[in-house]
Amino acid sequence: MDLFEWQAKELFAKYGVPTTRQVVVTSIDEVAAAADSLGGGPVMVKAQVKAGGRGKAGGVKFAPTTADAVEKAGPIMGMDIKGHTVRTLLISEAADIGEEYYFSFLLDRANRNYLAMCSSEGGMEIEELAVERPEALARVTVDPVAGVDAAKALEIATAGNIPEPVREKAAAVIEQLWQVFVGEEATLVEVNPLVRTPDDDVLALDGKVTLDDNADFRHESVHNGYRDISATDPLEVRAKELHLNYVKLDGEVGIIGNGAGLVMSTLDVVAYAGEEFGAVKPANFLDIGGGASAEVMANGLDVILSDPSVRSVFVNVFGGITSCDAVANGIVSALSLLTSRGEEVTKPLVVRLDGNNAEEGRRILTEANHPLVEQLDTMDGAARRAAELAGKAA
Repeated sequence: MDLFEWQAKELFAKYGVPTTRQVVVTSIDEVAAAADSLGGGPVMVKAQVKAGGRGKAGGVKFAPTTADAVEKAGPIMGMDIKGHTVRTLLISEAADIGEEYYFSFLLDRANRNYLAMCSSEGGMEIEELAVERPEALARVTVDPVAGVDAAKALEIATAGNIPEPVREKAAAVIEQLWQVFVGEEATLVEVNPLVRTPDDDVLALDGKVTLDDNADFRHESVHNGYRDISATDPLEVRAKELHLNYVKLDGEVGIIGNGAGLVMSTLDVVAYAGEEFGAVKPANFLDIGGGASAEVMANGLDVILSDPSVRSVFVNVFGGITSCDAVANGIVSALSLLTSRGEEVTKPLVVRLDGNNAEEGRRILTEANHPLVEQLDTMDGAARRAAELAGKAA
């Protein structure tokens, strides 16, 4: 889960990382009071979107007074930045900047390790710096077991060429950022810029944090408090509430499978088959896992059938730990359960069962004889039929 800047800086403050005071507003009417609470200026007016390049897009403005903050906020609120609409503004204290540095901790997936990145040249051009002069951006491996102590933090600051007068202060901030990284189980903690003030203080003026969704059960207050669903597809929100592993896609064939690998393969097969029927594509990713109970199947079908773009559904199951007869009973029960809920099922379902107890599963579906359920023996054949049905319903 990516955090907004204001959320990242709140976490920084929780761990003692020096930063600036801030107030979050969701309307222009709140800007004046926010600026006044911070001393009436100077302040920064900053668009809150989960995208880079806010400054270049005009989403970050300096305001010397409260009146100027209100004036600057007007054009920013509602602005589109890389497809993200600005609905929230951060009003924060403006700081005198002597120098700008860059720092981040991240999960290095390729090397199965942690990585610290540091440079004495931070600011808006950091992406260009990384490409054009990679030697200016230090990359220091961090042992997950040893972590980052004072000595390691100083090593990182030195590698990044942080100037000697503030190197130890920067190292102290790096230690604190490490505590944010491990304490919140993040995959990224980034500060750009990390600034040196004219008084030789070191402040985190901006922040970007990505939290690991796999650890949300250990950090429910943070994850639930910071999760933003305003820009999330309503079907994905609903699926998450039902504990379904669902991702909305731009297509017409609803997909249900057991196992992420099988579902990914199903998406490819449907997309390939759909080329024959007007470029029909998969409408979603939905992995029901190993426990395909009637309730799980009903919830999955309910979410998929609620998608107005879906014209047919492909249920593709390879029985392993969960046998195909349990899946078949789940499908039959799910259709009855949806009917009892008052949900009218009108879209055809193509089912392919294979693996453990597949023959019995097919028998159950055959005897149920539901008018909207078709069975096919092969994955390719079932994908083609689902795509054909979706194409005919166009």
